[in-house]
Amino acid sequence: MRDFPSCFGENAVQIADSSSSNGSKTAQNVVTSVYQCRLRGRSCLITLIWSKHLMGQGLSVGIDDSSNRSLCKVEIKPWLFSKKKGYKSIELDGSSCIDVYWDLSGAKFGPAPEPLEGFYFAIISNKQMVLLLGDLRKEAIKKTNTIPASSNATFIAKKEHVFGKRAFYTKAQFCDGGQIHDLMIECDTVNTNEPCLILRVDTKNVMQVKRLRWKFRGNHTILVDGLPVDVYWDVYNWLFGTNPGSAVIMFRASLSAEKLWTIQPVADLGALNWSHSQRFRDPQLHHLGFSLFLYAWKQE
Repeated sequence: MRDFPSCFGENAVQIADSSSSNGSKTAQNVVTSVYQCRLRGRSCLITLIWSKHLMGQGLSVGIDDSSNRSLCKVEIKPWLFSKKKGYKSIELDGSSCIDVYWDLSGAKFGPAPEPLEGFYFAIISNKQMVLLLGDLRKEAIKKTNTIPASSNATFIAKKEHVFGKRAFYTKAQFCDGGQIHDLMIECDTVNTNEPCLILRVDTKNVMQVKRLRWKFRGNHTILVDGLPVDVYWDVYNWLFGTNPGSAVIMFRASLSAEKLWTIQPVADLGALNWSHSQRFRDPQLHHLGFSLFLYAWKQE
C-alpha cells in the first residue's frame, strides 16, 4: 500500500507509478485493494494484492497499524503448486494471532486476477470476523466457527490496470451498500487531431474533456448515487510519452454532500508515496471516501 499515489495535496504534481517502467505485461496482472478495520481495539489497514503469474494466481496480504508499522504479512503461493483452499494462523505483532481462511476452489474470474464470485476470504481475530470477502458467506462462517455478524472493514481504496485501444472498462462501488457501477473511459489518440476524454457511468456520459492536448491533466466533479465524486486525470503519456506508458485516472468519493460547495481546485495529480495510514491520521481528510486508481494502458 505504500506505492499508492496521492492526489490529496493542494500542491500536487504529476502521478508516477513504479509499474510504468516495468512494461504492461507485469502491470496487467496485479490488483491491489485496501480495507480499513478495527483489530483488537486499534485502527488497522489490510492490503490485499491479487496477482497472476505464469505458474498460477496468488494472493499477498499485509496488515499495518495507524502508524504505518507492519504487523504481519501472509503470502499465498501461486495456485498451480498449492491448494486453492486453506487456513493459516499468523502471529500478529508478537503478541497475538489472527486466522486467515480462504476457499477459491470454485472461484470465477474475469480478465483481472481478482475473483468475481464463488469464493470466500476471511480474517478472524478472537473469534470475530475482521474481514470477509466473497459471496460464500455462509460457508465462511461455518468453516471459521465465528458469530454470523458483518465484518467491521471498510473498502477504502483500489488500484488496478486496464487495457484497451480506445475504451477501458471497470466496475466500482463508491459507498458501502451502494450500487456497483460500470465505468467506461474512452479516448481516441490515433484517428483524430483533437482527442477528447470521455467518462461514462452505466452508459451515461458524465464527463467530456475537449482540447485534451491542452488539458492533459485536470480534475472534475461528478455525481454518483447523489454524492460527489472527484475525477482526476493525467493522460500525458498517451499524448506526449516517448515510451509506452499508462494514463492515470483517479476517482475519489466524498462522504459529505457539503463538499459540493467547498471543492478546492487541484492543479495536477500527486506523485507522493503517501501511505493510506498517513491519510487517515490526518483529521482534515476524514471526509474522504473510497478511492479508485486506474492505470490505463493503450494497446495499439
